[in-house]
Amino acid sequence: MSLPIDAVLFDFGHTLFAHAPGPEVVRAEAAALGHDLTEEEAVDLWLEIDAAAMDPAEVARGRDLDGEVWRTRWPILYGLADRVVPGIGTALDSSFHDPWAWMPYADTESVLGGLHVRGVAVGVVSNTGWNVRTPFEVRGYDAWIRSFTLSYECGVAKPDVAIFQEACRQLGVEPNRAIMVGDDARADPGAIDAGLVDVILVDPATPIGHHHGLDQAIRRVDESRR
Repeated sequence: MSLPIDAVLFDFGHTLFAHAPGPEVVRAEAAALGHDLTEEEAVDLWLEIDAAAMDPAEVARGRDLDGEVWRTRWPILYGLADRVVPGIGTALDSSFHDPWAWMPYADTESVLGGLHVRGVAVGVVSNTGWNVRTPFEVRGYDAWIRSFTLSYECGVAKPDVAIFQEACRQLGVEPNRAIMVGDDARADPGAIDAGLVDVILVDPATPIGHHHGLDQAIRRVDESRR
């Protein structure tokens, strides 16, 4: 007989919140600086930034494991676009760290609130080098989140089992009483190896403002309690 689910862990980006796509942000920030870029030019600039960010040597710097590295490297990476639009690097860095620019999906509020009403402990587990608590705090959603387990604070990143186990420890629940909800088919299934009972994967391509299938978490909780 399966045990009731007492906790749900959620990823942050592309799971509970999303930001406007990179090329769209590039084009908007360029326009604000007086430069009209075509869609193709904006895409090319974003692809250059993305490729630089994912270069093995850059990844090896450990942005997700060190807040100082994150704070110093992203302005440099976004600044690659300065040769086309002077000053846009700073604007991009500001946008991607603006808590109001990260928008909840249509079902984020109702699902977090619904889990809270059910007495389910909710934690956020994210590979990141910045404080993703702020998008929750500015909207009051932090009242529904019992813990934030962030890679740069705990020194380990998904899919390592240690980050999921630390999240469960912070919530005061055993892994076999918890599930994980995320969007990354490589990182988030590490929760299973950590002993969690299920992983729900949502589609990272879901547009901002649309329902994201987060209600699967509530259904899974309710089923476990019947």
